[in-house]
Amino acid sequence: MKMVLTDSDTLEKSVEKSQAERVEANHISDSLTLLLYLGLLVLSLLTIWLFKHMRFWFIHETSLAIIYGLIVGAIIRYSSNPREISVRTFTLLGNPTGSLSNNVTGAPAVTTADPLPPEKVLLNMLELGSSGNRTRVYEYDYARRLLNRNVNAPVLSEKATFNSEVFFHVILPPIIFCAGYSMKRKHFFSNIGAILTLAFVGTTISCAVVGSVVYGLTRLSRSLSGSILFTDCLLFGAIIPATDPVTVLAIFNDLNVDVDLYALVFGESVLNDAVAIVLAQSVEKYDSLAAGSATFEGGAIVTSVLSFLGVFFGALGIGSAMGCLTALITKYTLVREHPLLECALFILMSYSTFLAAEAAQSTGIVAVLFCGICQAHYTYNNLSQQTKRSTKTFFELLNFLAENFTFLYIGVTTFTYRSHVWDLGFVATAFAAILLGRALNIYPLCCLLNLGRRKIGANKMHMLMFSGLRGAIAFALAIRNTSTDTRKMLFSTTLVIVIATVLLGGGMATQMLHWLRIQLVPPSPAVFLSAVFSSRTR
Repeated sequence: MKMVLTDSDTLEKSVEKSQAERVEANHISDSLTLLLYLGLLVLSLLTIWLFKHMRFWFIHETSLAIIYGLIVGAIIRYSSNPREISVRTFTLLGNPTGSLSNNVTGAPAVTTADPLPPEKVLLNMLELGSSGNRTRVYEYDYARRLLNRNVNAPVLSEKATFNSEVFFHVILPPIIFCAGYSMKRKHFFSNIGAILTLAFVGTTISCAVVGSVVYGLTRLSRSLSGSILFTDCLLFGAIIPATDPVTVLAIFNDLNVDVDLYALVFGESVLNDAVAIVLAQSVEKYDSLAAGSATFEGGAIVTSVLSFLGVFFGALGIGSAMGCLTALITKYTLVREHPLLECALFILMSYSTFLAAEAAQSTGIVAVLFCGICQAHYTYNNLSQQTKRSTKTFFELLNFLAENFTFLYIGVTTFTYRSHVWDLGFVATAFAAILLGRALNIYPLCCLLNLGRRKIGANKMHMLMFSGLRGAIAFALAIRNTSTDTRKMLFSTTLVIVIATVLLGGGMATQMLHWLRIQLVPPSPAVFLSAVFSSRTR
């Protein structure tokens, strides 16, 4: 492309001024977006206090967060004015090897032999000025695939939907670590057999049932039968069983429900999340190895199973090793004499577990979960009293803020995400599939477990069935890759399922406990106060 200038220096100043204006505009919009979310968190916190104070149990804080998010998301979507973005379309000439040439023209379409978009585009611009010609190279990063050529969007709507990796690297680690660090270990390990069975076998059953049912029913739909593959359905089956009964667990905590039931629901949900994450990775591994084959590939299945085992137990090993290493450091050094350093070391070692597992191509969520369990079992006893209190309070606070932020973001994203692909038939199919998958998971396995342990009553089975709410993990797994229309549809469907289960299931949890005649103990005032700061822990 040619650009005719009378003075190259004038162009330099124009570029500087334009870039400075863009940086300033982005800074303001980023600050406004963060202020918006912080304001929503403050509003949620005050509403939670009011509901706790009034002992109003029919709606939980996570439901409130989603409702506030939906309201604000709708306001942003329908009241903000689009901002103008400078856009030029070029033709990228490709070759059979898949690399892109540096030939850039002004044609209104993209032509390349490589079906995949480049991660970066280098734009050569020849500047013709009075002092001579000069070539400059500008670098552009891949952002997303557009459904049309309109890239103008309201600033808040664009900024309020941020990179999905923020969830996996910032939001989810403290939630998962706190689940391991603050669990009631005595009741957890006394029910470990049932928990492992429900988490591993149950999640696998749910994945297979959901994937098969969704695939079978979509064959009956003309609009979906050719666009969605079995591996897509199986991936959805791996994503959607990730339960997050934060609402139910908070009510269990507030009402002092039977400790075994609490341990089963809590333990199954925590390990279920870990299994679902690794299972989703294994399905994607199989999809890449099978290369879209319509038949089962035996070699790809074996490789995927081995990948599942390697990733899961690799993450378990990394998390346990980091937890034990922290325990050894705190035991054989005098760092406890400096509580500030001790607390900082504990936090850094815990978070580095997540990064180490991700760098090793394992899964950081599983690693940080088992790190939290080891930190609670071994390291905690070596800490000074001040650090014990500080770490408990710190991670409970992070957990509370991260969980509420996640549900706020789920509500906001419903409106601000601009690439939804909706199919009501698929949504209805998905709801039917997850109910069937949950039922075939809970009831047969609990009956089998009753042969060799203290009986799990029918009312507790029903409560386990009811507690399969979907939440942060399912949402994060679905939003992580929305590059195709099928992935966008899976994300949109997951969003509906998360919102529906949290709003309906969370609101009915207390009533369900009464209907099932599960014994309750009136909560003490101390429980009310602690529940404000911890919705999933303790």
